[in-house]
Amino acid sequence: MSQGGVLLPLGMFVRKKRNKSGVISVQIIDKSTGKYRMLKTIGSSSDNMKIEHMVREGEAWIKNQIGVQELDFTDYGHHTMLVLQGIEQIVVYGPTLLLGKIFNEVGFGEIKQDLFRQLVLARLCFPASKLKTTDYLSKYQFLNIDVQVVYRYLDKLYKEQKELVQQISYDHTLKILDNKIQVVFYDVTTVYFDAESEDELRKTGFSKDGKHQHPQIVLGLLVSKGGYPLAYEIFKGNQFEGHTMLPIIDAFKAKYSLDKLVVVADAGLLSNDNISLLEQRGYEYILGARIKSVSRVLKEKILALKLVNGESKIIEIEANRKIIVSYSENRARKDAHNRTRGLDKLEKQIKSGKLTKANINNRGYNKFLHIENTLQVSINKEKIKDDKKWDGLKGYITNTSLNKEEVLNSYKDLWQIEKAFRIAKSDLEIRPIYHRLQRRIEAHICIAFVAYKIYKELERQLKEKESKLSPEKAIEIAKTIYAVKVKHPVTNETYYTTVIKSQEQQYLSKLFDF
Repeated sequence: MSQGGVLLPLGMFVRKKRNKSGVISVQIIDKSTGKYRMLKTIGSSSDNMKIEHMVREGEAWIKNQIGVQELDFTDYGHHTMLVLQGIEQIVVYGPTLLLGKIFNEVGFGEIKQDLFRQLVLARLCFPASKLKTTDYLSKYQFLNIDVQVVYRYLDKLYKEQKELVQQISYDHTLKILDNKIQVVFYDVTTVYFDAESEDELRKTGFSKDGKHQHPQIVLGLLVSKGGYPLAYEIFKGNQFEGHTMLPIIDAFKAKYSLDKLVVVADAGLLSNDNISLLEQRGYEYILGARIKSVSRVLKEKILALKLVNGESKIIEIEANRKIIVSYSENRARKDAHNRTRGLDKLEKQIKSGKLTKANINNRGYNKFLHIENTLQVSINKEKIKDDKKWDGLKGYITNTSLNKEEVLNSYKDLWQIEKAFRIAKSDLEIRPIYHRLQRRIEAHICIAFVAYKIYKELERQLKEKESKLSPEKAIEIAKTIYAVKVKHPVTNETYYTTVIKSQEQQYLSKLFDF
């Protein structure tokens, strides 16, 4: 769109908003994603001259921050309007320049389907339902794609390209890790649906999103050192997470003919069955240990360690297994804080009469409750005293030959997979899922898997280039870069120009050579 001979970015404008007192606030609004988002407040006033000055200041801010391209109409004299009328398209082009380049460098260009690329880039920049994605592609990419075409492609992706996608991702990860993948990290999360009815796959269960009333799936993800995605699988929404690990790891090991793997997972995946199966199949492992649930003799050994801040010790248990116990003052403060908060909540429930024998279980802080009779519920002080002994202690069970520092450092890398789930759920908006058919649900997860792989490669390259930009900031800048298709008012020749003018845009362009 144009204003006074200046080409303005789509979806961004200066808004004047009046409050109840009649004071007008001047704001910069972005509607490029279809939703109104306030970027900046210039100021407020009831004086018309000041308001107009703030409007001009807002327009100047847009030009400076976004990089508005001013077209030179000098050569055309009175033909300014002809030039403006000659603008045929203005498209958001930065994501193609930045993320499209990385898409190809990873190797996903091997999948000769333009729609695949468009869906992945849209998931990174404007994540939404497939219907809203087609709307975005139409408005900002001038690609008129019917949503049914998208659905048919999802079917093809699931049937013909899903395995190739994971192979490409694996090959690239292997290359950047110097052809060594010996340690893998596994965890699960839940992804809910915008629906109420269940089926064979979509089941209600314990939701990590707090959406217990919605049907969901369980998503298992395997990542490498550094957090690069390796493989994924989906399971029924009521599947016990401890039963999801071995199928994915076995399939991954067999597919890529790997001889030896060290599997790292948190305590949620810990069970005697899992440990036995891991050992039977020749895996080494580092698992979070539930040290409060071990045998009485082992508990006494752990509490007798008397660790100081940052200290850790090994306790041999059986065969090749050992438990490493560490202590942290920060963790101790956190444990104490959480317990106090939980107990305060219990006290309030007891006083209000909302907590009775009928709704007591042994989960969470309810373990501190004591039932004197069928009517009286109180808090057991002795249990609180016993629980305090464990503040700051954390255990790890392993059968590896690694020393304790290597074990602890490997387990700490689990935060990478937690970050992966956080990015998938927030930045990539993988939830809620709007699909019903399993093949399309799997294709939706596949698109998110590829988008996360591109995100991680962008993150790696930014670090390699010693840039202070985060992946989120780089994508945000890329979304402000436009391409303009113009027909010359005199020669009728059609040409394209990319609008790269602000310092941020120029920096990003130079950094990634586009």
